[in-house]
Amino acid sequence: MNLAEITAVILTKNEERRLSHTLEALPKGMPILVLDAESTDATQRIARAYGATLHVRAWTDFVDARRFALAQVTTPWAFAVDADEIFDERLRGALAQARTDVDGYFVRRDTSFAGRALRMWSGERLLRCFRVDAVRVEAFPTVGGEAVLHERYLCDGALGELAGCLQHDSYADRNEYRRKFARYTEIEARGLTPSFGRFVRESALLPWRLAKLALVRGALLDGPRGWYVMWWSALYPAVVAWRAWRG
Repeated sequence: MNLAEITAVILTKNEERRLSHTLEALPKGMPILVLDAESTDATQRIARAYGATLHVRAWTDFVDARRFALAQVTTPWAFAVDADEIFDERLRGALAQARTDVDGYFVRRDTSFAGRALRMWSGERLLRCFRVDAVRVEAFPTVGGEAVLHERYLCDGALGELAGCLQHDSYADRNEYRRKFARYTEIEARGLTPSFGRFVRESALLPWRLAKLALVRGALLDGPRGWYVMWWSALYPAVVAWRAWRG
């Protein structure tokens, strides 16, 4: 695949700590498009330094932002990258060798917490590389409802999978995790109809979710960091339902 025909699309908001690592790891020759939500740090300066086409726009929501960013892409293909994700060497090579007789490619992602990769977050399969005219963006809130987050790229055409991995440095420490947890549960709760029954159901499922994360996803072997994430990940739907019920 001609890398000049694949635009790396990145959303940013005050990402000066991680953005340069993400941009440095992109395959050479890829155009870069950054949609920035009015950052107040050095994010915009870093994007320009790496030759990115920069669009600055007030934040609306995740789905609208990704749809707007895709509408600005002028190449046939796009690769959606988060500002805290890094291409590994195998992924860079696989992208350069990818065929163009499909409409998109899945990519595997490994996520770390406080600098350590977690088993429970390894090998996540995501559609990230696609023909711009063959993809759509939809929201998939964890507990249902109308919240516009946990968005996914969807494509009805033929799909392949690229070798390699995106290294996802999502949470620097527990404070950052708690801030994101509070933000996301609040957004999801606003999209739900208040229901005490839903809160009870989601709470009753907590043991099952813990067992699934611990035994199936391997969180039991991740040590204290993994146990911390396992607990809050399992509790997430109940917290959303509780916040919706309490208003």
